[in-house]
Amino acid sequence: MRLKISLLKEPKHQELVSCVGWTTAEELYSCSDDHQIVKWNLLTSETSQIVKLPDDIYPIDLHWFPKSLGIKKQTQAESFVLTSSDGKFHLISKLGRVEKSVEAHCGAVLAGRWNYEGTALVTVGEDGQIKIWSKTGMLRSTLAQQGTPVYSVAWGPDSEKVLYTAGKQLIIKPLQPNAKVLQWKAHDGIILKVDWNSVNDLILSAGEDCKYKVWDSYGRLLYNSQPHEHPITSVAWAPDGELFAVGSFHTLRLCDKTGVRNVLNDAVDLLEFRDRVIKASLNYAHLVVSTSLQCYVFSTKNWNTPLIFDLKEGTVSLILQAERHFLLVDGGGIYLYSYEGRFISSPKFPGMRTDILNAQTVSLSNDTIAIKDKADEKIIFLFEASTGKPLGDGKLLSHKNEILEIALDQKGLTNDRKIAFIDKNRDLYITSVKRFGKEEQIIKLGTMVHTLAWSDTCNILCGLQDTRFTVWYYPNTVYVDRDILPKTLYERDASEFSKNPHIVSFVGNQVTIRRADGSLVHISISPYPAILHEYVSSSKWEDAVRLCRFVKEQTMWACLAAMAVANRDMTTAEIAYAAIGEIDKVQYINSIKELPSKESKMAHILMFSGNIQEAEMVLLQAGLVYQAIQININLYNWERALELAVKYKTHVDTVLAYRQKFLETFGKQETNKRYLQYAEGLQIDWEKIRAKIEMEITKERERSSTSQSSKNIGLRH
Repeated sequence: MRLKISLLKEPKHQELVSCVGWTTAEELYSCSDDHQIVKWNLLTSETSQIVKLPDDIYPIDLHWFPKSLGIKKQTQAESFVLTSSDGKFHLISKLGRVEKSVEAHCGAVLAGRWNYEGTALVTVGEDGQIKIWSKTGMLRSTLAQQGTPVYSVAWGPDSEKVLYTAGKQLIIKPLQPNAKVLQWKAHDGIILKVDWNSVNDLILSAGEDCKYKVWDSYGRLLYNSQPHEHPITSVAWAPDGELFAVGSFHTLRLCDKTGVRNVLNDAVDLLEFRDRVIKASLNYAHLVVSTSLQCYVFSTKNWNTPLIFDLKEGTVSLILQAERHFLLVDGGGIYLYSYEGRFISSPKFPGMRTDILNAQTVSLSNDTIAIKDKADEKIIFLFEASTGKPLGDGKLLSHKNEILEIALDQKGLTNDRKIAFIDKNRDLYITSVKRFGKEEQIIKLGTMVHTLAWSDTCNILCGLQDTRFTVWYYPNTVYVDRDILPKTLYERDASEFSKNPHIVSFVGNQVTIRRADGSLVHISISPYPAILHEYVSSSKWEDAVRLCRFVKEQTMWACLAAMAVANRDMTTAEIAYAAIGEIDKVQYINSIKELPSKESKMAHILMFSGNIQEAEMVLLQAGLVYQAIQININLYNWERALELAVKYKTHVDTVLAYRQKFLETFGKQETNKRYLQYAEGLQIDWEKIRAKIEMEITKERERSSTSQSSKNIGLRH
């Protein structure tokens, strides 16, 4: 990406231009010491004077009122605040009408910024004061007072903190009284400009020491530029947080670049566009390019004839791609399109703010759209991709802590769709998208995880964990057999990636990581787990076993064991568990095979995976009440065992007998009131109980053989 610079032969302003502000991707307002406010249209190259300010007003800073879907009255959104050298700030409409002028500071008002919700305005001035105002210009509070001029100010992403300059220092001050203030020395000269991005939570600073720097919100230095020839006088983030611009004397810098190259035959295609390119994304054999007016969809098989459609708004801030469709985010909403250019859906929820959405807070798969809520960061909204409606019965995914990053897996059936996320403690969790119940809970996969990505070809997850690069070859293992999860991982040292690396993509068996200095590092993982996923998804179990025997790795056998249990193929599971030395589980699988009915087998397979309630439900639906009671006895769920026996009026004596035996073994007396109630006057007869149990097993075996015979007759007919 590069900056396109054009200079008019005759300048539209007669004096120094002090501040500019974008209204859309193609419209710009500028203010100058000649007292004029001029509107620029980049499409038509037309300019027009909006208003001529009084001669005593010299503009210093300009900031547009934020656009938001939550604002009902769009009139306020069509206005901006202008600070000036006479100690005032002015609220001015888009048409140039000065709605209000407010005496704000002694000396010049050096900067003014709306918060992200448009509910408050912060101003700073030569008098060293930082003041908070209502959106109508009423003073709310004086947040702080410095002994030196405050040259620049920025809101924190949550609008709960303010960042401002104090000589060579940067200060973050929360709005709440008595809250802890963060202050650090940031430059060797006076700091002239700051910006704080709401999407990536990173801070830019620039100063008279001729350097610009990038910080995290804790004041830790992430990037320090080389000294330039002149002081850095301006810095600004792009809204999506991917790029930033740096301004100095006769110099403007943009810190990234992108291109299209066919690495197979080294052919280069030069793609020309009528309008400015705003955003581009290349994935799933398609290149999606957003310009200021249109969206272009190229197939990698044919670069010559793109599919083109018009955009509602030219400020696309995010493009996400899945195998079947892609998502565009702009100032007005979220829109899903097919690669043929057909509009599919536009999900919405109350208070949705599209200006802060990025690739970490929105995720897309073939059937699901996930969006992290900004108002309550513990919540993820889930939508059906095809309709844009909330998933299922509209339940939200709610977590105990604030969520930082989300990612949907890309392959498999809709009912098996999983979402992984990192919370503020840097713990990695996984859960099912379709069902939220006791059996499909949110389960922790790892700790100290800073970044994650799913493979685009199969459901393999990778992440950077503290000093390690970790790959979860089969994350679903946590739902099947959590004991063997560590055996399904691949880990390697990640210290070579330095501080704050970020996973850019996971394509096939290639992971691309961007280091803090901007360089890209590529890691290749074993191709065999992806092949194993492919075999299992096609139910090619013999091929899967053959592959594991060829590779001879414990991780492969462990993955196959979990995959086989998940797909109820206990023969393959037995082979795989034997290969990793899990003898007790091999014996349990053998005992499952000997069970008399398919319902009993299914129930014990579910128990093997820890799904006790589901196992019980399978048995009760099949009328196998005794077996449902027995699994609760085996698990010492005494309350539930007695509850079932009483409810179905069978085997109450059996439950009491096993309870008595359990207490005798541990030398304890009965204290449970319900057991004391039902044991009163009841004689335990073990011979009678064993006969009843044997009869139940015989009945189950006979019913199973009758069912099989009926099925065989049906097949012959």
